Amino acid sequence: MTPIAYHLTWTTYGTWLPGDARGWVQSGSPGVQEPDPERLQDARRLMAESAVVLTGDQRNLVAQTIRDHCAHRRWTLHALNARSNHIHVVVSASHDSDEMMNQFKAWCSRKLSDLAGLKMPVARKAGRRRWWTERGSTKVIYDEENLRNAIAYVLEKQGESIARRDSPTR
Repeated sequence: MTPIAYHLTWTTYGTWLPGDARGWVQSGSPGVQEPDPERLQDARRLMAESAVVLTGDQRNLVAQTIRDHCAHRRWTLHALNARSNHIHVVVSASHDSDEMMNQFKAWCSRKLSDLAGLKMPVARKAGRRRWWTERGSTKVIYDEENLRNAIAYVLEKQGESIARRDSPTR
């Protein structure tokens, strides 16, 4: 069965660490893992930079960057929600979902660094290097009902936010 869309989610750096009290996902292990305060402390000690909590301006920039990238690549953006500590995107494209997420993260990182004044090569190297966690979630959507549910979740189940439903443009 061919996917009709993907629900991509990724978190900002340092805001959802292994051992987190909300539960956490471990690569290669099924399901959500139980809180583990000791593991959480270890993860905090290993952080290379402070955690990233996006401001309203940064969230707006991330949302606009994702919209622009979808338009440039001719991907259909169904829903987008840039939160302070994570991003949700529902998108259709005949492209690998991990590669789409990596492109979004890379372009958003570049724009966030520019906004932070890290435009010159030396400043980029000296400034923040991590805006996002290494991985994220890529859920495959195979039918219209699940697409509607994913859109509703992104737009309506995240609380007050910078959210947008974009009309499909193929």
